[in-house]
Amino acid sequence: MAVTAKQVKELRELTGAGMMDCKKALVETDGDIKKAIDWLRENGLAKAAKKEGRIAAEGLSRILIEGNKAAIVEINSETDFVAKNDKFLALMDTTLKTIIDADAKTVEEALALTTAEGISLKDAIINAVAVIGENITLRRFEVLEKSDDEIFGSYIHQGGRIAAVVVLKGTDPQIAKNMAMQVASMNPTYVSRNDMPKEVIDHERAIQEGIVANDANLASKPDKVKAGIVEGRLSKSLQEMCLVDQEFFLDTDQKCGGYLKANNSSVRTFVKYTVGEGIEKKEDNFAAEVAAMASK
Repeated sequence: MAVTAKQVKELRELTGAGMMDCKKALVETDGDIKKAIDWLRENGLAKAAKKEGRIAAEGLSRILIEGNKAAIVEINSETDFVAKNDKFLALMDTTLKTIIDADAKTVEEALALTTAEGISLKDAIINAVAVIGENITLRRFEVLEKSDDEIFGSYIHQGGRIAAVVVLKGTDPQIAKNMAMQVASMNPTYVSRNDMPKEVIDHERAIQEGIVANDANLASKPDKVKAGIVEGRLSKSLQEMCLVDQEFFLDTDQKCGGYLKANNSSVRTFVKYTVGEGIEKKEDNFAAEVAAMASK
């Protein structure tokens, strides 16, 4: 199939691989970005398959904690400048308060909620768009609940570019915050391997098998040795995905699981948002715009 420059650029940004390697990967996988990432990894060409995807859209993510409930919300805007606007920040507050007080499960349900001002959240956003002059959208949200023997830990990075909230079994607010900072900085996907679906493990094992199979230095090794190498690489890869298996960012000599156990704590769940994650921002061609205006 024909591979576009846009696809090559996207894959390059996601993996750090060379342009020609990205093009070949896309050709080999019929333009499927996810399969192309796997192809590059299997062939040892991906420098780092970024887990967060392209961070392109602007906006903010915020957290509100009230009693045994915590809400995390992401609202997108067209420019970073608008995300700092007082009216935009007020909309964030309204959205968080409206969502935490309700039982919405989807964005559509959330938009239909009535705010404290007596209008729908959808209309509140429309009003903000009319005043601010940019497109503004509620992208996603999640409401977490805890029991009385649990506490929330939250962390906001870069003024709201990254937000993380954890539910911790324990009583120390600092440990809860440390775990939220761990989630924000090290980007785990699961609390532990017990939470990891079998298909995720199988997929990662297939990746590592492909890497070993394509390693010329291992070609002469017995199958038993190769299998051991695969399992070793698989274990390391899965550790990076699991919070409790990661090195603790404040003390890399211990794992998060050990830190939590030493403090009689455990993380039950967590949520992390990175603003614009996976959204491709429109790229304006200034020269083309000038030329178009001149021709009018």
